[in-house]
Amino acid sequence: MKRKVLAVLVPVLLSAGVANAAEIYNKNGNKFDLYGKMVGERIWDKTDDSNSENADTSYARFGIKGETQISDRLTGFGQFEYNMPANAPEGDQEQSTRLAFAGLKFGEYGSFDYGRNYGVAYDAGAYTDMLVEWGGDSWVHTDNFMTGRTTGVATYRNSDFFGAVEGLDFALQYQGKNHDNQVEKANGDGYSSSVSYNFDGFGFVGVYGKSDRTDKQAADGYGENAEVWSLAAKYDANNLYAAVMYGETRNMTWAGGDVGFANKTQNVEAVVQYQFDFGLRPSLGYVYSSGKDLGEKNGRGGFNADLVNYVELGTWYYFNKNMNVYTAYKFNLLDEDDAARTGGHSDDQFALGIVYQF
Repeated sequence: MKRKVLAVLVPVLLSAGVANAAEIYNKNGNKFDLYGKMVGERIWDKTDDSNSENADTSYARFGIKGETQISDRLTGFGQFEYNMPANAPEGDQEQSTRLAFAGLKFGEYGSFDYGRNYGVAYDAGAYTDMLVEWGGDSWVHTDNFMTGRTTGVATYRNSDFFGAVEGLDFALQYQGKNHDNQVEKANGDGYSSSVSYNFDGFGFVGVYGKSDRTDKQAADGYGENAEVWSLAAKYDANNLYAAVMYGETRNMTWAGGDVGFANKTQNVEAVVQYQFDFGLRPSLGYVYSSGKDLGEKNGRGGFNADLVNYVELGTWYYFNKNMNVYTAYKFNLLDEDDAARTGGHSDDQFALGIVYQF
């Protein structure tokens, strides 16, 4: 689970006692918060010959959020988030900027921001991107058009429909052309949108996005446009969190270096969790993505294959709002032949971690 408790404080995790950001400064309408976490983690892979391989995947992540009151109805804001792996020799860690954007909020008229942010299509993916370790990887991918964290997006968000309908939110987003030299991470001009409605613990959201494909992407013969749509629903009340998501992509999802983009994917994700008063939070999740007509226009004859297919069983235990431990087991259901053709991962995996967060 990539997002976890950092960029957006998901209500279900707040109920589990997650720490708020540490307020560094708050004076004369200016506020500055610091948040972050340090994670010690190891993941074991169960290989085909019944042996196991393991690797350290520890990391630290920090972010800052700022806000300034310009007038009674106008507020400026910004956010920055940085990730620092700790599983390589000093100097060899691949650090990355996850988020960096700034914007203005105009009271009930909504907010506008620009920079590196989450794509609006992720509004649906976020409902089920709640698993303990894995999850959120059927059609949601970083720097893949506007399905996850991405570059150069202008975003407008409106809550409660201009203050007229409580719980009815919508968002519009535009993205300019990026990264033309990286086929799997490039995008042309595009837009995405989302509409959600929340009431009495229930939430429903629908998203749609469409982008131009770059010349290098369109060379696969799949066309000049990439599209995604998704519907999701959740229940978040009485210590219970349950969500389900279905989505489809066209000419958008990267299916591996030897395959390229999938002409079409069909995706299902589901998760259920329960928060016990003494700190335990068990979780059960399922993620599935089916790729259609892979390689059909690339001289490889065309074939169908599952891209991901697994069940995750795991749990957190929260000592308090700042400290938790977790464990998860990934029952990988991906066919070995499908994994071999797409470069996927078919082994079971087991994760253990300890987290300090603020």
